[in-house]
Order: sequence, then structure tokens, then C-alpha cells
Amino acid sequence: MEGISVTVRRGTTVESVHRVHAVAVHDGAVVAEAGNPDLVTFMRSSAKPLQALPLVRARADLDDREIAIASASHLADPEQLDAVRSLLAKAPAAESDLECGPPETGEIHERILHNCSGKHAGMLALCQANGWPTRNYRLTRHPAQEAMLAEISEAASVDSNDVETAVDGCGVVTFALPLERMALAFSRLEELEGGSRVAAAMRAHPALIRGERAADTRLMRALPGWTAKGGAEGLHCAVSADGLGIALKVEDGNGRAIEPALAAFLDPLGYPLDEYSRSPLLNSRGEIVGELRATV
Repeated sequence: MEGISVTVRRGTTVESVHRVHAVAVHDGAVVAEAGNPDLVTFMRSSAKPLQALPLVRARADLDDREIAIASASHLADPEQLDAVRSLLAKAPAAESDLECGPPETGEIHERILHNCSGKHAGMLALCQANGWPTRNYRLTRHPAQEAMLAEISEAASVDSNDVETAVDGCGVVTFALPLERMALAFSRLEELEGGSRVAAAMRAHPALIRGERAADTRLMRALPGWTAKGGAEGLHCAVSADGLGIALKVEDGNGRAIEPALAAFLDPLGYPLDEYSRSPLLNSRGEIVGELRATV
């Protein structure tokens, strides 16, 4: 199959076309696909709910906000930063212990403002719980990153030696998998030890996961019982209440194509997202000057 085409129209003229690959897995089997389900790409921040599992198992003292922010790619809103600070206090660790670096944009150089600071705070809390050194926790051979690799490998049913790794934007390890394996991992999320706690926390606090206009936050609000997490370069993973795991990847990495693609892919599976089927194209004045629409 050719995949899902998301067409960008400015006025009546087609300006761009994004191709999206997608796959859905239920009970270990592929039940729907568009494009190449075996496309290998990096999981990036979509891995965060899985990376939070060792933390949840090691720390019984965490509340839902702290678990959610450990699974988040936040926008440094006050509520989100409060949750990061609460998780750091539980670790205990200081903001200076975060190894995510400064924010990717802007002139403020406080590490806590980085969108991955919640994940990093969670890794510090995991280190403290296990008696691991907190310095250089981001590096490949640190026990924290070895635990992350083991978690991803188990969830995706892939030998850890077969998982290609690289350095993520925030400095920790990121994992390359076929989309079908990502969808499988998400389909199993609540079956994994600690997974139901992570999923429940994310659904209880969807705004902490990204923000009100983000595809993962909006999907959890639109479809009760779904747990969703986006990643950089146009990746999106999610799982329904009944264990339908999905993974979508925009081939050119442009995340603006995610919502129309989700609507086109999920509607035939019985999950209509009418409000996603057409995304408005806005200019800098907030005016609607076109639209994005998907076709399969």
C-alpha cells in the first residue's frame, strides 16, 4: 500500500503532500496497515510511557502527576513544571542534576524547562531508588539506560542485541524499531508490570503529557480509555482501552500531518475522529488560509 497521503492546501492549491505509514496491532497480530508497517525508525519520545515502567516499579511513593510528567514531553507550563519539581523532590535531586541540557529553543537556559525534564527527573528518581550513581545517568552504559533498553526490548518482543540505538535530542538513548513492533509494545502497555499505573496516570492528566493543542493530549481527550504519546520527527503511538496498539510515522518528519492521518487510519477501525479529518492551516495572524486533509 502507498500509505496515507496528507494533502496541504493553501487556498485551493495543493502546496505539499506528506506520506504517513501506519500499523495497528491487536492480540499480537497486525489488524490494519497503511504504507510500510516494517519501516524502522527511532521511537524518540513515544518511548516515554515504557521508559517510566522501571520507575513505577521501583517507587511506590509517586502520585499520578509525577508518573504522568515522567512520561511527558511538556511545554514548560506552570502546572507541568510543578510536577517536574515534585518528582525531583521525591528523588531527591536538584534541578542542576538534570542532564537534559537547556531548552531546545529560546534564550532561557534552565534545564527544567526542557520538554524532557520530567523523563530525566524520573531517571534520577530511579537511580536513587536503586542505589545507582546519578552522574552520567544519560550515557549508554549506565544502569539506567541499560534498564531502558531492556524495557523496550521486552515490550516489543525484540532481542536487545537487535535494537539499534542512538542519542536522543535530550541526551539519553533512543531506540530504533519497526513500526509494527512499536504498535505491539503499546498494545501490551497495560499488561506489563506497572503499565496500568502509567496509562492511568497519563489519562488522568493528559494536559501534562504535552499540551492542549498537541495530538497526543487531544487524542486522549477525544477517545476515552486511549493512552497516547507522540515523538519527534512525526511519530505517534497509542493504545485503546481494549488493547489496540497503533504506530504512525510521517515519512518526512513533519508532525502537522499526524492528526489528519490518525482520523483516516482510525475511522475504518471504528474510532471516528471527525474533528481531526481536516486540520486548518493558519498563518501568523491566526487566520485560516487552507487545510490539511488525509486520504488512504
